Amino acid sequence: MTPRLARRLAAPAPGWTVRADAVVVGSGIAGLTAALELRTRLDRVLLVTKDVLVSGSTVWAQGGIAAALDPADSPAAHLQDTLVAGVGLCDPRAVEVLVTEGPARVRELVARGAVFDTEPDGHLSLTREGGHHADRVAHAGGDATGAEISRALVDAVRADPGIEVVEHALVLDVLTGASRDGRPGAVCGVTLHVIGEGSRDGVGAALAPAVVLATGGIGQVFRSSTNPVQATGDGLAAALRAGAAVGDVEFVQFHPTVLWLGSGVKGQLTLVSEAVRGEGAVLVDTDGHRFLPAVHPLAELAPRDVVARAIVRQMARTGSDHVLLDARHLGAARLRRRFPTIAERLAEHGIDLTTDLVPVAPAQHYHSGGVVTDLVGRSSLPGLYAVGEVACTGVHGANRLASNSLLEGLVFAHRAAHDIAARLDRGALRPAEPVERPGPEALVAGAARSRIQRIASDGPGVLRSAAGLEAAAQALAAVRTDAHRATDGGETPVAGPQVAEWETTNVHQVATVLTAVAAARRETRGGHLRSDFPAADDAWRLRIEATLAPDGTLTQHPTPLP
Repeated sequence: MTPRLARRLAAPAPGWTVRADAVVVGSGIAGLTAALELRTRLDRVLLVTKDVLVSGSTVWAQGGIAAALDPADSPAAHLQDTLVAGVGLCDPRAVEVLVTEGPARVRELVARGAVFDTEPDGHLSLTREGGHHADRVAHAGGDATGAEISRALVDAVRADPGIEVVEHALVLDVLTGASRDGRPGAVCGVTLHVIGEGSRDGVGAALAPAVVLATGGIGQVFRSSTNPVQATGDGLAAALRAGAAVGDVEFVQFHPTVLWLGSGVKGQLTLVSEAVRGEGAVLVDTDGHRFLPAVHPLAELAPRDVVARAIVRQMARTGSDHVLLDARHLGAARLRRRFPTIAERLAEHGIDLTTDLVPVAPAQHYHSGGVVTDLVGRSSLPGLYAVGEVACTGVHGANRLASNSLLEGLVFAHRAAHDIAARLDRGALRPAEPVERPGPEALVAGAARSRIQRIASDGPGVLRSAAGLEAAAQALAAVRTDAHRATDGGETPVAGPQVAEWETTNVHQVATVLTAVAAARRETRGGHLRSDFPAADDAWRLRIEATLAPDGTLTQHPTPLP
């Protein structure tokens, strides 16, 4: 079954227009860094965020940011650990950029005001997480690294009069200019819906010769995730509709240790950071047996895909729906000092990290794929850039190494911003007027969200198979995508263009693409686990890229890696 997707959302025509030198969409570490770096060379930057400025996935990051900051460590060692975690699908050039430029970018973050935890001698306090063979994870506030990084960057953005911030704004579609030779034209802005007051109310258009997508992940495609509720795959879907290539979409990272509170729990779940295992906590099954030492030499500190897969298999062996994290031997004082936020969140559910075994199970956590970019963040569409989790830089391959995500956002946002400024200087990026893309528009009723999430969780979820993916593809194809036109016998449409419907349409489109590429990859590798193809296959050491044809047909392109 070859899916066909609409290339634009059903929405009112823009009622207002604003122009800038560049538009940045998203206010996590990648978006905030991109905006600040753009302002070093551009006069006017528009930063659009779906919620308030302090929102998104960055603020929830517990563990830390990985970089070779210890004299005993090296970028080469960091590179090797990243390649191993990516299971043969990383782009070594992108990883080299990450690990060599990472330490300088972290130091710049400190210079911007981020306060990291330090040792008594004043040096950064570094810890170890899964897949790392050295202590190279810097953290802040014990387990509140993301919140501290977000605070520092938000303060810097708010202090810059050249950055206009539009909050509570959902970007609907990426705007493109006149097409050339049947290919999409250059990107020239975005349409967005703003819930606010005055001229920024309703649907408008933000026009600029460069657009940077920093919209985060796809967690709300699934029934349960550690991602915030805003993570509905908006940037990935908008880029795809505009004609950009997406890649490695099938590689979804399920975090091994998410607080398990029962099968009926939905929405954003409580993450128990990998750093807890980095400090020495162990995993046992419901019979009290520690099972990971027999699975991998690094035991609880093996790469996340290895740990998640081992947990799933151990749960099947014991007939349980969770395993248990045991940190009791680390001591109450140490745990409360190192993990105050986690301890507080567990206590809200009646669990004491210092005295109780913590029930955990894998849940969706991170998307290793996204909009395909080069080493400076350029997508396949002129003028469109992607940074952070929404991007597929080649850094993560089939599985992200712990704490590389914040670093990726930092490093590649810096590179993208400087490339945009340089191309604007030499006239390679120019303003253009948008042209409406042909074909039908889509709108899925917000009420269908839970149904789509169930389909995605059962089909391209933790454990995949041909039968499950085919069933998911058929179920997704049966979802109505014309809710603004369907009346079900009456005169009033099933749903009208509004935030819940736009988000649900994005969720549906991302789930459809994810299901299609997961069905195509007939092997198990990294975050992609196929019960019917349980081994890795060298024939699949390639990236599956996908694009929409002018008629909306999803086309897959197996692409060799560098």
